[in-house]
Amino acid sequence: MVKRKKIVTINSRKYDGKVHRTWAVKFLGQENSLLSFVGKFEKKVTHPFLGVIGRGTVSYEFYWLDCWYSVFRFHEPDGSLRNFYCNVNLPPKFENSFLDYIDLDIDVLVWKDFSYQVLDLEEFEDNARIFSYPADLREKARTSLSELIFLIDNKLFPFDYKS
Repeated sequence: MVKRKKIVTINSRKYDGKVHRTWAVKFLGQENSLLSFVGKFEKKVTHPFLGVIGRGTVSYEFYWLDCWYSVFRFHEPDGSLRNFYCNVNLPPKFENSFLDYIDLDIDVLVWKDFSYQVLDLEEFEDNARIFSYPADLREKARTSLSELIFLIDNKLFPFDYKS
């Protein structure tokens, strides 16, 4: 008997709680605080830094209930590694069939050769003013960005993927 994976709705929210993006994924499992999911792009998406993400691109998604970041590992429809995309965010809440998180705007784009680019620092600063982010939140976001860069530089999970 084949067990079907649970479908989960992911809601990326702004600091005011409004949903910014939403999508469906399959829940792969939980190990301690790590939640793993997989989803597919239903349609082609054009991103200013990633270029065209083709329909059928697979996204493996990693969220930690106690970390201020999440990591997406994108694979081309043929299965080859495309890139990683990381968000700095508040730790997610996972209840029933929903995972919700507050996106703090800072992103890191990581290519197959592990070169990376930090994105949207200006957007983070703008939203910090608009939404009045507390000082400790601003500091934790910057610390979390440093933690992500450490994981990337040292090819630690989930950046230890070998294609």
